[in-house]
Amino acid sequence: MILQRIGNRGIRLGTLFDRAAARHPAGPVVLDHTLDIAPQLGTRLTLTELAELIDDFASRLWAARVRPGEHVVVHKTDGFDISLLACAVARLGAVPVLLSSKLDGATVAELIRRVDRPHLVTDGAKLEHDLPDTVFGLAEQVLLTSGSHTGATPLASLAGSPRVAPVTMSPDHPTLVTHTSGTTGTPKLAVHTGRSFQARYRPQASVVAFVSKREPLAVHVSFVHSRMFTAMPIAVLQGHPLIVLRDDDPATVGEIFAQAPPGFIEAHPNSFMRWEELVDDPRRPLANVKYFSSTFDAIHPRTVHRLLGASRREHPLFAQAYGQSEVGPIAARTYTKGRGAEADGRCVGVPFPGMTGVRVVSRDGNPPSRTNPGNIEVRSDGRIITYLGEHERWEQQTADGDWWRMGDVGYRTKRGCLHLLDREIDVIPGIESTLAVEDTLFARLPELVEVIIVPGGHGTAVPVVCTKDDKPLDQVAWQAAVRGLAPMADPVQWRLEDLPHTATTKIKRVELARLLQAGKGGAQ
Repeated sequence: MILQRIGNRGIRLGTLFDRAAARHPAGPVVLDHTLDIAPQLGTRLTLTELAELIDDFASRLWAARVRPGEHVVVHKTDGFDISLLACAVARLGAVPVLLSSKLDGATVAELIRRVDRPHLVTDGAKLEHDLPDTVFGLAEQVLLTSGSHTGATPLASLAGSPRVAPVTMSPDHPTLVTHTSGTTGTPKLAVHTGRSFQARYRPQASVVAFVSKREPLAVHVSFVHSRMFTAMPIAVLQGHPLIVLRDDDPATVGEIFAQAPPGFIEAHPNSFMRWEELVDDPRRPLANVKYFSSTFDAIHPRTVHRLLGASRREHPLFAQAYGQSEVGPIAARTYTKGRGAEADGRCVGVPFPGMTGVRVVSRDGNPPSRTNPGNIEVRSDGRIITYLGEHERWEQQTADGDWWRMGDVGYRTKRGCLHLLDREIDVIPGIESTLAVEDTLFARLPELVEVIIVPGGHGTAVPVVCTKDDKPLDQVAWQAAVRGLAPMADPVQWRLEDLPHTATTKIKRVELARLLQAGKGGAQ
């Protein structure tokens, strides 16, 4: 798309913090945790300190024989140093492959196998408790960010290694590999280039450009997700004080936001749902927020409405982007305080002019509509170039060359607004949109903290609900809430922490349906 291509030199992750520090040397970065690779730096750092840290660890990786074009898998205990290590790897012209700390050991081993003998950066805790011994045979070598383990080399032992000049790779060369959410099985490894990352950076950077440089930008995003590597550059290059959150616990977040009130927050939808309780916090930690932003999944209008109500800024906005790890942001819409909790959450907005495109393709020969949704296909220069080790699967999702099959169904209105109704695999006969039903239930039942509708036996729609403090669901209120909706089975109550989640806190709907049909789970 033309506006994504003009002057696109690639994202250049390896020198990102060098360039940011040159512009804003004392630019502050606030963390809610210390870095495993540099605990001595504490939780309040500067861009200059982070640039130095990345340069230091790039030199250690070089001393460990990591070379340009090689793959380095990073799978360690969760923390912002995952993203910093990715920058250090990219600084050498090597390709970081980021695997979530939440993945089980067997899945990590399988993904390492697909990469074909990469270097593995992990920690002693992962090797001791999570990873199988087979990773030593699958990896070229194992390097440790903390702890110790037989057969592994601590990066601490390479401190003081001679510094190495940054390696410049072609913008069309792979620059980062992330994995998909894995909601339907083993995650796929998505290969990004410097140019594709820069292309998906631009739509989001154009939005944040309206935020004052004095306003702190808070980010709670999976450190292995592609979104982190557009959100992070936006903040540091534009000069915003950056708040990086590992955890979304409302108590911790409320304390940090009360001390450093953000003007812009980027987070997962499920995290925003947890933060609804901050609306009533007497410290008013959300009062300074001008813009809320979420890109990862459907977000319920009730959550949007409550968060906007907590802002004391004039005309605050909630921006919801529709996209996917494989293509980046595609369409967007905004909510204002004027839109109530019953706002149409299925409307995900319109494409970015000159940057992205959307079309809806009929599934049965009839025009796509609300009652007959079609397959959503999109176009963007931010699209990945392959799935590592599974190029045929990548080809299956391409259509007519430039178009990418999202795996979602929906329709477009006469004004061009895209409405997302469901994932293709989540469609339940008799229900136009499970997501729309979930939106309605959230609006009608304030005690809900999660509701997921999945197919049960014989295709029956089964609502799985979680309540605040795990209180028993009010059955009378439930019956009133479902009045007028499509027929469903009786609700099944679970604890929120027992639901199967992805690295970006999405609910694994297929896995949840399987557990239900196997008679597992539920409130204890």
